[in-house]
Amino acid sequence: MIKKVKPGRNNRRANINKQSKRSKRGQYPLERGDKDTDHSSLKGTDPFCLTAAEVLGEVGPLSKILPGFQARQGQIEMATAVEQAIASSETLVAEAGTGIGKTFAYLAPAIMSGAKVIISTGTKHLQDQLFHKDLPTLRDALKINLDAVLLKGRANYLCHYRLKKSLTDSAQQGHSEFVGLKGIELWASETKSGDKAEYQTLAEDHHLWPRVTSTVENCLGQECPDYGKCFVVKARRAAQDADLVVINHHLFCADLALRDSGFGELLPDAEAIIIDEAHQLPEVATRFFGRGLTSRQLQDLAKDTLAELLTDAADMPELLSEVQGLPQSIARLRYALGREGQKAAWQPMLDKPELKESVEELDKRLVDLAEHLEAIAERSQGLQTCHSRSVMLRDMLTSLQKPQDKYVHWFETTRQGFLLHQTPLDIAEIFQEYQQGLSSTWIFTSATLAVGQNFSHFCRRLGIENNQSGQWKSPFDYENHSLLFAPEELPEPNAPDYTQAVMTAVKPFLEANSGGSFFLFTSYRALQIAAETLVDSLDKLVLVQGDAPRQILLEQFRKAGNAVLLATSSFWEGVDVRGDALSCVIIDKLPFASPGEPVLEARLAAMREQGQNPFMDYQLPQAVITLKQGAGRLIRDVNDRGLLVICDPRLRNKPYGKRFISSLPPMPRTTDFERAMNFLVSIK
Repeated sequence: MIKKVKPGRNNRRANINKQSKRSKRGQYPLERGDKDTDHSSLKGTDPFCLTAAEVLGEVGPLSKILPGFQARQGQIEMATAVEQAIASSETLVAEAGTGIGKTFAYLAPAIMSGAKVIISTGTKHLQDQLFHKDLPTLRDALKINLDAVLLKGRANYLCHYRLKKSLTDSAQQGHSEFVGLKGIELWASETKSGDKAEYQTLAEDHHLWPRVTSTVENCLGQECPDYGKCFVVKARRAAQDADLVVINHHLFCADLALRDSGFGELLPDAEAIIIDEAHQLPEVATRFFGRGLTSRQLQDLAKDTLAELLTDAADMPELLSEVQGLPQSIARLRYALGREGQKAAWQPMLDKPELKESVEELDKRLVDLAEHLEAIAERSQGLQTCHSRSVMLRDMLTSLQKPQDKYVHWFETTRQGFLLHQTPLDIAEIFQEYQQGLSSTWIFTSATLAVGQNFSHFCRRLGIENNQSGQWKSPFDYENHSLLFAPEELPEPNAPDYTQAVMTAVKPFLEANSGGSFFLFTSYRALQIAAETLVDSLDKLVLVQGDAPRQILLEQFRKAGNAVLLATSSFWEGVDVRGDALSCVIIDKLPFASPGEPVLEARLAAMREQGQNPFMDYQLPQAVITLKQGAGRLIRDVNDRGLLVICDPRLRNKPYGKRFISSLPPMPRTTDFERAMNFLVSIK
């Protein structure tokens, strides 16, 4: 279904010279087909003469190389909409239900358009899957020589300069890390991309990676002695020349923020920009359009400055003392912020004498450090960079102490660190300027963008106007393969015994299910209560988020076949478990965001001042989209069957419960415990 919202801006860019683009991709051994040809057989045609519908059709190129291929009407319709949007320079907002195959639905028309295309995914994992699996499949089917590049943020690429510095430091100080660094050095001599995902010896979050990769703050740029072989530079140059570039939302937003700062851009200009998992983009963009100061940035400054001083300014012991005192000031500020796990407004904290004193101490330390480094910065590029970083971090600390309109200042604490944030309350105007400034076709797609059939919440958050919208339902047989159970007689979610009552209501399903179960929570506190109750009382494997990395938990879950996974927000989306390994999904509450979260609290207050209804205009539609994500974990394949249990009584007894139900897949619904149990037991 395509819905025309407003007329598009057809003059946003010049027409694409598709023939020259295609010739760039190589000569094709296939003969060009005639437009009047009967496409019941597509053999012998130039792939660029085919429409997206023909590529994805029953006798199209994909059918020849994918075993068991079946054409999907929803996929073909979506691909046609993407094809039309690119051809007419329109903005398209497209919701594709689970099983539509949205990746091929936008990849096929994007490739065949001849346009230079940027595709942004929600995570690096999806980015790798698209580039290493989906794209090669389509490229092989079409028999084309497409120039595609995978581009990630700089923290994903090995830095030769920082590797050498770390090796030298470790050798001089006798660190046990020296062996690990030598292994990276050997890999560095072999890799062509420098992407740390290639190096399987170390986990992606290993503590050595920050020592051998760079950040915006510590990169030496063109002054780096290893600039000529820099992996980041090579990757970005390749992206400038590529037909198609695959990135993720963090890099995409980093590029927009860099354009705003006046320092150029990371990404090439593109004729079409496709945002996959687009429901994640507003929150990612909100973080990038703000500013922040973290204890990690300050500690890295201290470490890097100390290393540079030992090399180029060992004759200045007073400066060494100044740098060595910086970690003490960082620790004092962290102590003054109190317990870990906090997220709260920053300004009220400045009224506390201990915190105010610790901020003033850190401020003075950064001022003194910047002055000392300025005097000796000419000795090396490394010292110049450390001086610039000290000035920048001090400016950020100063900015955080001054309230600003349209921004909220807040902090969060970890076990040993802190993060201070300056976050915009609304990014719609900011993002709209970027969208209009980049003369590109825009495609926003996800399985969860609409509330019912309405896209206004998503579009309003990003300032999207003059767009078409399309919604394609999942092809899966929810009517016969699923059931939604809403338990009766549960207390209201704010009742003190609510979580225990939920445990009593759903435990029989966890025990009876011969397959696996996801138990999804809206808070860590409820998760912990459930873990204490279930780990020892269920006669099956119970996995708890936080006990192991996410990927390891998922591997254990799939392998067990009948495990129970207790999890919160990070497992509500981006998790794909097919077959009997997951046949029951239980959700404890409707996923309304906590009103005590500082950015949300400030955002809702601003909406009230503007005469809006924060609950109906923001909290409710956001919760609906989140519930759609969680419920979407259940049916992932045409043969999957499963029971969805939503415990929250508000789904039944509040008027807005209908908004949630109308946005879910068309599952049969029941409040009958026996019917739900019989359905679950029948799943083999």
